[in-house]
Amino acid sequence: MRILTLILLSFALATPLAAERIEVGRGPDALAIALATARPGDELVLPPGTYAGPVHIDRPLTLTGPGATIEGPGHGSVVTITAPDVTLTGLSVSGAGASLADLDSGIRLLKGADRARVEGVTLTGNLIGIDVHGARDVILRGNTIQGRNDLRVAERGPGIYVWNSPGLLVEDNMIARGRDGVFITTSDRAIYRRNTFTELRFAFHSMYANRIEVTDNVSRDNDMGFAFMYSTHLTVRGNLSTGDTNHGFFMNFANRADLSGNEVRDGGEKCLFIYNSNNNSFTANRFQGCGIGVHFTAGSQGNAMSGNAFVGNRTQVKYVGTRWLEWSDAGRGNYWSDHVAFDVNGDGMADSPYRPNDAVDQLVWSQPAAKLLMGAPALQLLRWSQSRFPGLLPGGVIDSHPLISPDLLQPEASR
Repeated sequence: MRILTLILLSFALATPLAAERIEVGRGPDALAIALATARPGDELVLPPGTYAGPVHIDRPLTLTGPGATIEGPGHGSVVTITAPDVTLTGLSVSGAGASLADLDSGIRLLKGADRARVEGVTLTGNLIGIDVHGARDVILRGNTIQGRNDLRVAERGPGIYVWNSPGLLVEDNMIARGRDGVFITTSDRAIYRRNTFTELRFAFHSMYANRIEVTDNVSRDNDMGFAFMYSTHLTVRGNLSTGDTNHGFFMNFANRADLSGNEVRDGGEKCLFIYNSNNNSFTANRFQGCGIGVHFTAGSQGNAMSGNAFVGNRTQVKYVGTRWLEWSDAGRGNYWSDHVAFDVNGDGMADSPYRPNDAVDQLVWSQPAAKLLMGAPALQLLRWSQSRFPGLLPGGVIDSHPLISPDLLQPEASR
């Protein structure tokens, strides 16, 4: 009998207890105690109220609580997660510190926090909203992140900071204030879709991020929309930049990217800036209302540009170079709102090629003081001569098959 009792006791101790749904109390240390005593798989429910941070989650569990706020002490990070399979839902988090060197954040997902899910969480007034730092296969969905604009721009943090976290999914988030909406450095294989960015320096900013998808996001009234730097194999589709001050889309050492169905509306300085970026495809994008439609520079090569619409930009193309660049593909070019041409045979293509720049443009770009001579008869004669005798042109962009209407774009970005 004694042997049977020992066997049953050993079996009971070896069998994990079933996960529970636990309502956390309201004491000053109630949340910290609940986290310290929770078993893997437990669901901790916070009633409405304010709970003291910082807290550390080191075991798989779910923490939820609509109407509950975890408030940090104003230094350090508020919620730090190091265990896999942790879910945070319906909470509010605030009160992080202001040290960029320490990456003070509302929520930090460190190495080991694989498959974490942060959904429907509100993060307010933190230096960094969510720091995904070495955790894999994380999901950030439906969160509202409002950062800090009471600091100088260089002292602010991003809404979402990403480092070395492959398999990340960031979707349906609302991000406002701070420095960048999403900032990625050295992290591959991720999806960023249907997020909205406002009151930021950069809405989206990637550095050394390869094989990422950026789709159906909206950047509204930021300094810059979507910036891709030192990144390759990018899929950038269906995004909207509206009212952004400097650039809608910015590419610096970005290679092998597919940009299609994007739109810049009521843009600022430049709709699209391409700097030393190679072997990219630009199709069915709409660039409208900027000072410069596309600024193309620094030896970028192998880029295909067709089926796009350049509408109402003060300068459609700025390209300073001696090479001829053909911006049509397989007999299909782009739509240019300032191109006066006919389509006699009704095939949707203009009967004359489009050349956006001439020697006068290049002179003014390289020697801005030459603007004072724009009305001089000699410059007017030079411009007229080049329009009648294209062989005099020094090189530049040519669209041999421009579209006669922007309605011919397929697919067309629409918001």
